[in-house]
Amino acid sequence: MLKTTFLDYTYANPLMNASGVHCMTMEELDQLVDSKAGALITKSATMAARAGNPEPRYSDVPLGSINSMGLPNHGIDYYLDYALNYQKNQQAPLFFSVAGTSVQENLQLLQKIQESEFNGITELNLSCPNVPGKPQVAYDFPLTEEILTKVFSFFTKPLGVKLPPYFDMAHFDQMAAILNKFPLVYVNSINSIGNGLYIDEQSDEVVIRPKGGFGGIGGEYVKPTALANVRGFYTRLNPEIKIIGTGGILTGQDAYEHLLCGATMLQIGTQLHKEGPAIFERINNELEEIMKKKGYQTIDEFRGKLKTID
Repeated sequence: MLKTTFLDYTYANPLMNASGVHCMTMEELDQLVDSKAGALITKSATMAARAGNPEPRYSDVPLGSINSMGLPNHGIDYYLDYALNYQKNQQAPLFFSVAGTSVQENLQLLQKIQESEFNGITELNLSCPNVPGKPQVAYDFPLTEEILTKVFSFFTKPLGVKLPPYFDMAHFDQMAAILNKFPLVYVNSINSIGNGLYIDEQSDEVVIRPKGGFGGIGGEYVKPTALANVRGFYTRLNPEIKIIGTGGILTGQDAYEHLLCGATMLQIGTQLHKEGPAIFERINNELEEIMKKKGYQTIDEFRGKLKTID
């Protein structure tokens, strides 16, 4: 009932982790393999290992989370070793995330993947909002086009991009026009809403250390924005460019709404952090129940068929 075809491979269901959550170590990635997730993605890798921002840098809050992680990861070689071993033993393609702190580093990361034997799907994170002193690339439209032009001059493997949220119809139009110029296989929307602030009511203090307490907001707070971005790009991008919906997925109903807006795969971050990998079985079950009540046998029967008011 939940089977989803993505790049000629049929996954058992559309659920995955969001890069950054429960994927830092090989042990965590193995736990995702053993869960009821349909697919998995690695931590966003940089060329060298990074410790990330000083702690506390993540906090669960009542309606979601706030974080300023700073791209902690074990470096691309660590995750590439895992990916190459994974594809020897698993049929499902692995998603591999990279996020350089400069244009040059992004190109180096993708060059390394291009030259490797990795045959999965690569995600270029253009939306990391929490590296001090570094802007989000995807808010600079000319720079985004410049990077993708350079990338596709040599990169021939399947590539998607992760985007920050947009809040203006003109920005949906402008970014979609850029993305439609390139042979991308998907757009992942959205990353966290950057530079939120959460205050502990008892201490009158911010809850994370980096950037004076400013951090990316995730969870229930961001679902309306995430749905709008999924829908905004689904209706503007070439049909060959699929959408991965991310943001505010706590329940099967949330997953259903992302699919209704046009998403093909779904990533879960904040709630995965709160519940652990058992969340995938719960949301799969809830999504199946919703589909049964509505009389759907497959996701394709309702994907993208959001109704509007005349």
